[in-house]
Amino acid sequence: RFETTQGNFDIEAKREWSPEGVDRLYQLIESEFYTDIAIYRVVPNFVAQFGIHNDTILNTSWSKYKVDDEPTLEKNYKGSISFARGGPKSRTTQIFINLKDNNRLDELDYSGVKGFPVVAKVTEGMDNIMKFYGGYGDKLGFKQDSIQKRGNDFIKRKYPKVDFIYKAYILK
Repeated sequence: RFETTQGNFDIEAKREWSPEGVDRLYQLIESEFYTDIAIYRVVPNFVAQFGIHNDTILNTSWSKYKVDDEPTLEKNYKGSISFARGGPKSRTTQIFINLKDNNRLDELDYSGVKGFPVVAKVTEGMDNIMKFYGGYGDKLGFKQDSIQKRGNDFIKRKYPKVDFIYKAYILK
């Protein structure tokens, strides 16, 4: 379960979709990484992305452990969740939720890697996800370095409408 400024949403993850990716997602949730996390990139009718922690040391630590690339076995339908990446073996902590069916992401050859493997799907609360503020669009997607360096203070001062994840945890 993810508790956010717009309400909760629940997900289901299955290892057969992306064993390495699902294991990483589990590790991040269990270690409370997704606590006080900005949903900094909301591109309406595309994706909502998050996964940069307020603690720069924590970001640096996790970024050293990259997740191996895997094939895309599930479709990037609305409500599915995948890790963001920028090239081979670059998946770390950032994930995105598809806000519509983004089937082109299943086959997209981007920086030498094909597709964005789905690691989870939203099972409840998609209506809350659709309320995430998208007025900044991709603007913060191009300011990830500033977010990494200055953290949530930078976001709250310059982009006060950004939604946040309060915490994420495993429902037993």
